[in-house]
Amino acid sequence: MNDKKNYGFTTTILHNDRQKGIEHGSLHKPIHTSVAFGYNDARQLASVFQGKEPGFRYGRQGNPTVSALEDKVNQMEQGVGTLCFATGMGAIGAVFQSLLRAGDHVVSSSFLFGNTNSLWQTVAGQGVDVSFVDATEVANVAAALTPATRIVFVETIANPRTQVADLRRIGELCRERGILYIVDNTMTTPYLFRPKSVGAGLVVNALTKSICGHGNALGGSLTDTGAYDWNAYPNIVENYKKAAPAQWGLAQIRAKGLRDFGASLGPEAAHHIAVGAETLALRMERTCANAAALAKLLEADERVAAVHYPGLASHPQHALCGELFRSYGSLLSFELKDGIDCFDFLNRLKLAIPASNLGDTRTLIIPVAHTIFYEMGAERRASMGIAESLIRVSVGIEDTADLLDDFSCALEGC
Repeated sequence: MNDKKNYGFTTTILHNDRQKGIEHGSLHKPIHTSVAFGYNDARQLASVFQGKEPGFRYGRQGNPTVSALEDKVNQMEQGVGTLCFATGMGAIGAVFQSLLRAGDHVVSSSFLFGNTNSLWQTVAGQGVDVSFVDATEVANVAAALTPATRIVFVETIANPRTQVADLRRIGELCRERGILYIVDNTMTTPYLFRPKSVGAGLVVNALTKSICGHGNALGGSLTDTGAYDWNAYPNIVENYKKAAPAQWGLAQIRAKGLRDFGASLGPEAAHHIAVGAETLALRMERTCANAAALAKLLEADERVAAVHYPGLASHPQHALCGELFRSYGSLLSFELKDGIDCFDFLNRLKLAIPASNLGDTRTLIIPVAHTIFYEMGAERRASMGIAESLIRVSVGIEDTADLLDDFSCALEGC
């Protein structure tokens, strides 16, 4: 494979491992289970620990299998470096653990994955000020900034109500103010959108979801896009400024988020994710098409009160999504009309599975207010636009006709 040629997305991911050579001619990077790495020269061991030359130190900070996955995700996001973590939440938690201090301020979209919302609530209780804003309008982000603002954090398409942040203009604002812009790309994936294109300095991916795609491994990643100048970040420890400034952020995150905090991805999970990633584009094409067809079916049904899907012309950010993303994603949510029991409806489905994951090959469906957002309470749910009857659907790769028939039959019984 000629690494100078500009190959397409899937070709690049399929052959990425081979660019650095693989042991014994294997087509996949083997699973390296060792947690320790020995050196014949003790001076070389010291040099690796001091960051003077590349190498593996201890399994908590990486191993060859995980490193190969990091290279693959980095290619997807066109970054300057990527770190992998045990989960997507481990990746987001590493941001707090590594980059924030008491007295710092974070501006976050109020439309967030439930666990991310919970994490920011925890962070706020530990001395970091967090402002939640409606990030669909850049003016709301601008109004919340203070001299202590270190980070602006948004998701591309919000889970579960599918609000879309004003991504490009928020990026321009952060660049003007010298603020680190972090975008969670999980709901779009690098195939539909690259946050680097709107100035994001760090990109989060919950690898558990569509990148792995088969519901068989947990993982998360942080990619440094090279768009942020770490000279402007006040919380970098002097010890991590020995390398070029472009490396400061990930060097500190690796030390604080992996070495100290220990949110490390295991090699077996890394292997599952890497293999799943090879078909990301193929799966996304199918799931996005299925989601669009299902959203149209639901919107036309008299028993459905509302459908939230960026691919519908009725969605408030439909035009914005068309400008930013390759397609509109595989996540949608909807509300049944008053008087219809959502649990009875869910129990009539034969193919869609009541479950809490996203980005699986199978269609997964869940009553949001009663499960994943139950803990935050009715008031907070209402502020996020989450109705008590809201049902979230992560659309899979089933044959389109079968999927639509499943929902049609379940609705007929309402």
